[in-house]
Amino acid sequence: MDDATLRAHLRRFGFSEKEVDTYLTLLAHGEAKASTIADVAGVSKRYVYSVSEALADRGFVEVNDHVVPTRIRARPPETVVNQLVTDAEAIKPALEARYTRAEPATDQFEVVKSRETVLKRIQGLIADSESELTLSIPIGRLSDVADELRAAVDRGVLVTLLITETDEPPADCCGVASITRIWGEPMPAMVTADDRVGLVAPAEMLTSTHSDTQAIVFSHPQLGPVIVGSFFGNYWPVGTEVAVTEPTSLPLTETNFRIAVVEATLWCRTETPLAARIEGRWTETNEPVDLECRIVGVTQGLIEPANSQFPIEASLTIDADGETYTVGGEGAFIEDIEAEQVTLREA
Repeated sequence: MDDATLRAHLRRFGFSEKEVDTYLTLLAHGEAKASTIADVAGVSKRYVYSVSEALADRGFVEVNDHVVPTRIRARPPETVVNQLVTDAEAIKPALEARYTRAEPATDQFEVVKSRETVLKRIQGLIADSESELTLSIPIGRLSDVADELRAAVDRGVLVTLLITETDEPPADCCGVASITRIWGEPMPAMVTADDRVGLVAPAEMLTSTHSDTQAIVFSHPQLGPVIVGSFFGNYWPVGTEVAVTEPTSLPLTETNFRIAVVEATLWCRTETPLAARIEGRWTETNEPVDLECRIVGVTQGLIEPANSQFPIEASLTIDADGETYTVGGEGAFIEDIEAEQVTLREA
């Protein structure tokens, strides 16, 4: 687990950023004085004492104030995790007793009239994305979402970004996306996160001081793929590619097929021979598939030069024991295999 993911998990347990810094510093030392932790974590000694007491109450550390100076010791991670599991199991019966099962909420749509609100919604969608994000945004608004985009890339989200109303790559576009294109014309601001939530806003809503237009924020499992298809089918091909990320280190396991295809493309272009494990089903018989194979071809339209017949086409061609098969993602029917999980490694 990388550092960013670990920090995110700790925040889910109620840690603030400074508490994360303090706790990770203490873990690295095992046991230390408050002044040592304060210097390394970049916080005050008084704050370390306060945080340590809070962490001790939650079972993460032990504070020995019977010695001078006070020593703070991290409890063994196995002990901490076991205690968390025990606590969670202890409250489970009470939670179940209070739980009332409800039908899922109906699909939601929100009409937004304010430019500031539109930007906040876009920032929120980027921040909440888990695996894949598509975004078109005018050059003048890139700085408003750049930090959220870089954070998404850092946590492994596939970010495809189309920057509009510019014919020159922006100076600050490094690291904001996995694949970046530019286009000199205006277009609607479109964002989708994980194929299920998103926003569509007229171009002038983000560029004009006064606009009577409105944006639509949606949460709809059928609409998300439609917006993604429109983004890649109608707008992505007209853009000019200006930046592409480096491939992620191998081995790599992905349940998002589009990410697997992008990574395979990037590695194949380094002339690295790829092996793979494909788990899914045969599209003709619906029988399960679990194949060890070699990647012998990639078809895609996201990265130049594209070799797909249409922009959203994405597939792998594999060789398994001398037999050649094609692999597609969720809903595949033309390909031989519908993949549910792909593991890539160097052959």
